[in-house]
Amino acid sequence: MRKKLILDAAQLDLTISRLCQQLIENHGNFSQTVILGLQPRGVFLANLIHQKLSETVKEPIQIGYLDVTFHRDDFRRREIPARASETRVPFVVEGRNVVLIDDVLFTGRTVRSALDAMLSFGRPARVELLVLIDRKHTRHLPVAADYVGKYVDTIETQKVLVELEAQGHPQNRIWLTTNE
Repeated sequence: MRKKLILDAAQLDLTISRLCQQLIENHGNFSQTVILGLQPRGVFLANLIHQKLSETVKEPIQIGYLDVTFHRDDFRRREIPARASETRVPFVVEGRNVVLIDDVLFTGRTVRSALDAMLSFGRPARVELLVLIDRKHTRHLPVAADYVGKYVDTIETQKVLVELEAQGHPQNRIWLTTNE
């Protein structure tokens, strides 16, 4: 397997800071906005974003975790059943602005599933999507992110590997991997 570094720890920190500034420009003190991290890997990024936003805004910002397992269109097609993760939405979504956060935007199917899952908690006023990496040219559904850390041209056989300290890795890094 070949690995190419996309973002190192310093670049990732700058990218997250930029994404937070964009969120603040659009949502102010987050009094009408909540954050939902998509399980399983989006929650780590959501926590990083939440922490940095909280330090900057100095107001409480509501965060939750959303599992989309049972809303996926490929749920029953897998040989090995998918394992569900925790859904924790300790607030009302109805009438609020929601920022969905995931690490990588690939086909768009996870985002579609997240929209279905989120509606179980109410009808939001607006939904936005923040992703760390947008894998261009791989979409199966017409989904686009409102906030993107980095656009990466990939082919189907490549993978984006997000390594975060919060996941137990020695340092924060994002890789593009190719099996050869």
